[in-house]
Amino acid sequence: MKPTEALQTDVLEELAWDPAVDSSRIAVTAGQDGVVTLEGHVGSYAEKRLAEKVVKRVRGVHGVVNDVEVLIAEEHLQDDEALAEAAVAALDWAAGIPESVKVTVSGGWLTLDGEVEWDYQRRAAYNALRGMTGIRGITNDIVIRPKASPGEIRNRISEAFKRNAQLDADRVQVQAEGGKVTLRGTVTSIAEKEEAERTAWSAHGVTAVDNRLSVNAYVYG
Repeated sequence: MKPTEALQTDVLEELAWDPAVDSSRIAVTAGQDGVVTLEGHVGSYAEKRLAEKVVKRVRGVHGVVNDVEVLIAEEHLQDDEALAEAAVAALDWAAGIPESVKVTVSGGWLTLDGEVEWDYQRRAAYNALRGMTGIRGITNDIVIRPKASPGEIRNRISEAFKRNAQLDADRVQVQAEGGKVTLRGTVTSIAEKEEAERTAWSAHGVTAVDNRLSVNAYVYG
């Protein structure tokens, strides 16, 4: 386990390295368990999410608590009606999002709901909105309709893991119950853990992924 002071320094340096994040407004605390807490404020929801992504790529980070606030500049403030109109237009323009997906806005916070057949459609709806100016956050409540048996889902994911050069398939166990998939085992980084989850979500019929993979940066072979 990397010492907390060294981990904190690495995270701060990585945040400062990325020009799209104003690291001067973000405070970092690193725990003994490799969990990093971010506090402070940024000017947009997109920047908040990017800061989290930057931290996750640092070696030794096992988890992130993102308590950064979104403080929107006055010139970017919009009322909920204007945000709703912009969000609907963004969903209409994005490819692959069915009409069943709807958006609700309250206090600058967007909530997506509806039903889709694939996780990529669920993610596409989120991605279409996350860069919007003036929003404080997004809740993605879109539901995926399962259309495959647990055995089919498990086999498809296991085979996908074997094809993926970023994953050590022998270290990841896949269980499927209905459309819910549970991943267990050990990986060497948060990036590998998230890649395993992303791969699992790509299987047809998956409605939920319980990612219980543990991160140990010093496990090899």
